Amino acid sequence: MDTFFPKFSKKRSGVNVIMEQKLLKNVNNLILNGQTCTGCGICAEACPEEAISLGLVGAVRRGVVDYAEPINIDEKKCSYCGVCVVMCPFNSLTLKIDGEEALPIVEREGFPEYDMATTIDQDKCVRCTICEDVCPRDAISREVPAFEGTVEGALERQTVLAAKTTFTVDDEKCTRCGICSELCPAIDVKRKPFSAEFGAVVGDVVWDEKLCDGCQVCVEACPEEAITVERAVESAKLTGKVEILEENCCTCRWCDINCPTEAITVEKIFEGDIEFNADKCPAGCSTCVEVCPANAIYLPTPKAAKDLRGENEPVIAVNKDFCILCGACVNACPGEDIITLRRTGIRVKGKETDLFLKIKDKLCTPRTSMVKEAAKDEVELKMMETA
Repeated sequence: MDTFFPKFSKKRSGVNVIMEQKLLKNVNNLILNGQTCTGCGICAEACPEEAISLGLVGAVRRGVVDYAEPINIDEKKCSYCGVCVVMCPFNSLTLKIDGEEALPIVEREGFPEYDMATTIDQDKCVRCTICEDVCPRDAISREVPAFEGTVEGALERQTVLAAKTTFTVDDEKCTRCGICSELCPAIDVKRKPFSAEFGAVVGDVVWDEKLCDGCQVCVEACPEEAITVERAVESAKLTGKVEILEENCCTCRWCDINCPTEAITVEKIFEGDIEFNADKCPAGCSTCVEVCPANAIYLPTPKAAKDLRGENEPVIAVNKDFCILCGACVNACPGEDIITLRRTGIRVKGKETDLFLKIKDKLCTPRTSMVKEAAKDEVELKMMETA
């Protein structure tokens, strides 16, 4: 006979899959964002209830199936403790208790959390666009005003830098000829009405600093050499602020390595190594390239036959500077022993509890690629050693 409580359900809402456990007084929801989940499998290894299994993310990427999520969560096995939420390096999981975000495993048992080390030295940062452009996870918040020529209603170019411009006209030399105002919208020659009273062209040269960019065209064009323009830059740095959004950052260090002023510091969550046995890789698969959340895996540029000198053409490679050792590529790779992952450490803050140490042992167990479907929608990975 079915009991009234707890009641379980699972439903899809947009990009989210929502698992629900309804108790007599409480409602627990574990929410998976299927769009940001990479299928790295860390949550599956960390789950103390073994309620999470890997989905067929590699097969989905290759277009073999279209029904699977990157991971599958058994809503009945799940204890809604929040371990998977804490351990997900991509913030793809959210736990809600009675509609409010909560992490009981942290709040009640002091489970440690990732020690995110992501900083931008605002004194060194020049607000360029490189970090925003190279980031594979939309983790850069670049709040720099838009200036004219980019979007409608943007600020004038002359306000980009903090500068003081001075414009002076030698009244003894100036003939009010009007050439300067014809060339520049910042200058207006306001002549007084011509009359016999003065018997000459008289008036004022009016200048608007907001419209002047200090180009010196008026100075060069003035036939009487009556104009002087001086521009002093008080701060050669764009206004605004650039920050790293830790909830999106996967610590790949693309921004850190490419920052031209060395203003960014990012330290990876996982320590260890990854190896690609390219000679075993079937050319043309490239599933690992597609699933890599850090853009660390690439297809080497083909060499001309005359340059190979008896060597095999490399078919796959990884830039270890950017690899975050998440394991998504290992899980998605359909080949045998093509990728080998060895984690040796995890950056966390807080006391490493007994539960965390067990999880750490599992995460630091070396593994290699070989994906097979042991049961429908469940992927089994080949382990090299027992933790």
